[in-house]
Formats: sequence, structure tokens, C-alpha cells
Amino acid sequence: MTAPAADRATAPPQRSYTTDEELLARVLAPYKEHCKYLRSAEVMASDGLSSARCAFAIPESCYIDDTGHLNAVEVNIAYNQMMYYLVAKSVKEGLLTGFEDWTLDDFWRHQLPDILVARFAANFRRPVEPRRFTGEMEFRSVTRRTSGAAGPFLHAPTVFRYRDAHGGRCDGEATLAFVNVP
Repeated sequence: MTAPAADRATAPPQRSYTTDEELLARVLAPYKEHCKYLRSAEVMASDGLSSARCAFAIPESCYIDDTGHLNAVEVNIAYNQMMYYLVAKSVKEGLLTGFEDWTLDDFWRHQLPDILVARFAANFRRPVEPRRFTGEMEFRSVTRRTSGAAGPFLHAPTVFRYRDAHGGRCDGEATLAFVNVP
């Protein structure tokens, strides 16, 4: 998810933000205590798009006996937590195209009912240790669209990746739809 050296030389400078503990706690508030996997997140922004590098820990699965590896359900839960934090931080700092008029109050109002994962695909390359792993997520674009009677929405393709210290890897793509937007 890092640009080649030649591209970085001509790219505008990135802004970087370390974990906002207060914001992280609020983003994770809807989750049951044993399902709060996101531990920290560094958000980067450049050219109207944002990305995050995160640390996760899943002490035990919230729904199944220990599989010994990150599974599809946990990949999705970790993605949602990473995405919610990235959007909230991007709104707070004014980083992400399409969200220029949003406030944090708008984000809290939309967080659960209006942010939809329209498509989700994950590729497991090597098993990932769930007790301690990292994740990355990047917005590829955000465009405003209209869907007939449903009204305007924001369409946002994203990519993500998880890794652990032992070479475990899972990556994928998710398309988000932010509905009921002004």
C-alpha cells in the first residue's frame, strides 16, 4: 500500500496523526467489550484520501472456540473497526474527499445505520495470528452517486491488509456505501 519511490518523490506530503485515544474509545463504544479488537491507529492523508495503519489484538474469539488463526468473521469485525476509526478521524481532521461538510456529530449519527459494507472480499495468503497483528486500510476514491428513489450516497472502494510477525497475511477489498447523506 506504499507508493513506489518514484511516485513518493512527486507526491504531495502526507499528513500523519497518531492514535486519538478519546476518539478511538467513542468509535468502539457500540462494540461489546470482548469484541473491541482495534488497539491503535495511525492515520495518514494526502490528496483528499486517507489511510490507516493499525494494531489489533483478539485475546479470544467472540463466537467460536479458538481456531488458532484469524478467521473470516474476525477479519470483517477488525475491518469495520479500522474503517469506522479512519472515517471518524478523517472527518475530525477534514482529510477525506466527500466528507468536507461532515462534523463528528454527523459521523456518530451515521456510524451504524448509514455506513454499509456493500461488497467484501478477503484473501487468506498465510494464517494470521489473532493475538497480535497489524492492519492497513486505504480509501481508493470517494464519489457521490445517486440511486433513483434511494437518493444520493457516497461510494468508496477500499483495500485492506492484515499481517503478523510470523509472515501471516490476509488482504482484500471492500466497497462502502454511505447512505442518507445530505
